[in-house]
Amino acid sequence: MPSSIRFSRKHAWTAAVISAAALAFAGTARADYRDRAPEDEVIYFVMPDRFENADPANDTGGIPGGPLKNGFNPKSKGFYHGGDLRGLTQRLDYIQGLGVTAIWVTPVFKNKAVQGPPGDESAAYHGYWITDFTDIDPHLGTRADFKAFVDAAHARGMKVYLDIVINHTADVIRYRECPKPSALGCPYRSKADYPYSTRGGVGGAKINKGFLGDEIGTEANFAKLSRPDYAYTPYVPEAEKDVKRPAWLNELRYYHNRGNSTFQGESSNYGDFFGLDDVYTENPKVVQGFIDIYGRWISDFKLDGFRIDTEQHVGAAFWRAFIPAMLQKAKESGVPHFYIFGEVMNMSAAVLAEHSRVDGLPYPLDFAFMTAIKDVVAKGAPTDELSQLFAADSLYEGGATHALGLPTFLGNHDLGRFGYFLRQADPEASADELLKKDELGLAMLFFLRGVPVIYYGDEQGFTGDGGDQDAREDMLPSQVASYNDNVLIGTNKTTADSNFDTNSPLYKLVSDFAKIYREHPTLRRGKQLVRLSEIDGGLFAVSRMGADGGEILEVFNTRNETRRAEIEVDPRSTQWTSLVGTCDRRPSAPGSYHVRLQPFGYVICQSNKWRLH
Repeated sequence: MPSSIRFSRKHAWTAAVISAAALAFAGTARADYRDRAPEDEVIYFVMPDRFENADPANDTGGIPGGPLKNGFNPKSKGFYHGGDLRGLTQRLDYIQGLGVTAIWVTPVFKNKAVQGPPGDESAAYHGYWITDFTDIDPHLGTRADFKAFVDAAHARGMKVYLDIVINHTADVIRYRECPKPSALGCPYRSKADYPYSTRGGVGGAKINKGFLGDEIGTEANFAKLSRPDYAYTPYVPEAEKDVKRPAWLNELRYYHNRGNSTFQGESSNYGDFFGLDDVYTENPKVVQGFIDIYGRWISDFKLDGFRIDTEQHVGAAFWRAFIPAMLQKAKESGVPHFYIFGEVMNMSAAVLAEHSRVDGLPYPLDFAFMTAIKDVVAKGAPTDELSQLFAADSLYEGGATHALGLPTFLGNHDLGRFGYFLRQADPEASADELLKKDELGLAMLFFLRGVPVIYYGDEQGFTGDGGDQDAREDMLPSQVASYNDNVLIGTNKTTADSNFDTNSPLYKLVSDFAKIYREHPTLRRGKQLVRLSEIDGGLFAVSRMGADGGEILEVFNTRNETRRAEIEVDPRSTQWTSLVGTCDRRPSAPGSYHVRLQPFGYVICQSNKWRLH
């Protein structure tokens, strides 16, 4: 049916896409989804532009001109491809059939459509170049479309997590000493060399008299920071002077204006993120401004959580004000378990834990988990790396119990897909071996501690060619040549096909794992005990201990060899049943359980219930 007919009546399509079968599947979840804690979810991470195009009329965002104006070029991996919010809503059956209970969407706010140095432009299909924090990007639809999507998800008992940005806006500000855009950007100018008190660096004319530095976060102090030209002379081209919303974001004093970050030391918080305008988040008016912006999104749409982009590049004082305000706004809006997780792109569990303690970030995205799984499954590293990872759980604010709520993942839109990591580590691996390793990684994602995040397309065997644009393939039939020549895992299809195949092996596996995960609270909330890891081998075993007694034993073989082993278990676990794989009914001796694992195999075994004390 042509889209002009399908969507001729405003939002009539919403009811149509909520099938009777899907509503039956949701069951009582529609009434009680608000009561689920964060660790009870299975998250699907999706980039709407690359998912489904239900309304071709919005492909160009209503912007006249060609791709360098409106950003739409479905043949280029760096431009808009036409996916939209209506398409996402239309595919909720597919997402829910995967066993997903929460959907994380990349930013949907209005963006600067195209930016970048001449000859190297790209578009804001990803959503991270925001100009208007109060409205939906017209390439994706309207506020009404977003409300229809959120309402349709909620009607199925599914939550919606919105990706938000605070660190920066789109690249609008220019510096007279270093015109932008340019390939290298403008060098960072430090607070010592270019203090707030002088114009153009040490020895310059006196300005901003009486300003005591941004460590004094009072309105009275910041009122004395009247001039933004202490490092560079910032300005905005006439055509973009009032492009940002809310209007206060157009004022230059609300930006650091110190040039590009080197991602080291001071510049990590004060520098422009690859040229994007770095917001002065130490200013109390900025703090309150963003509390107002994102509090409104919670109250207007009853969202269930935020993923915070570039969290590590904003100072702790901001987060100590912003996060409690969002949690309070959510409670006032009837959302008691508002899930806030943030991007701290660091592979060290200690650094991630630091942000949970210093910033008050409830849950950092677990990049350390991603790294460890990549190392042991893709690269064949000893499984002791996993043991060391989980030993650091006590470092997080709230300790190991709180770490159960960390969002875990195998790959993402910035660093690359898990399938890419597998191919990169062993280019000669057979199709069968790649599929087995992929399945093993998914088993570890679902059954080891943490909240599993599925990156869209992984369930269809997407591999990609690397990170960033190379990991952002289309679920809709793609026209990008560098996507369509990829060999997918577990299927003979390519990204040139429509990839919503509910019979693909990885889709079915994820659905099966999600069902087991939902049915057994111990897999979501149970204390995790490492039972076996190897400093030169590939076996790894943990027990998940049930609150009502009993345990679930998980054993993984990350090597291409058959293994047998005796695993320590609780002596009270005397009878066993299988959840995944083949499990012996009886232990080999009190406190010892025998397992047999095929290459890249795994078993999940459940014991009888027994009293904890």
